[in-house]
Amino acid sequence: MVEITEKEGSVALRVRVQPRASRTELSGEHAGALKLKISAPPVDGKANEECRRFLAKLLDVSAGSVEIIAGASSRDKVIRIHNISADRVREALRR
Repeated sequence: MVEITEKEGSVALRVRVQPRASRTELSGEHAGALKLKISAPPVDGKANEECRRFLAKLLDVSAGSVEIIAGASSRDKVIRIHNISADRVREALRR
């Protein structure tokens, strides 16, 4: 199960990213982290931007509400989403 922590009106979760996939999609869970396939290459922040946009659309929040707080140059990232509850994130991930 994906580990989600809620603090002061924002939610943090770990994400494992696979760049250069055929399409951008959720692909399950890996060691407590959400696993994402990202079609963008890991060049000039393109994969990070695609990750942020995809999560914003999935969670129905603005792209500005999604922030990479750790692991910007790694496949393993920590993402903070502002103005959302942990319950709403869990519900979106179930769909």
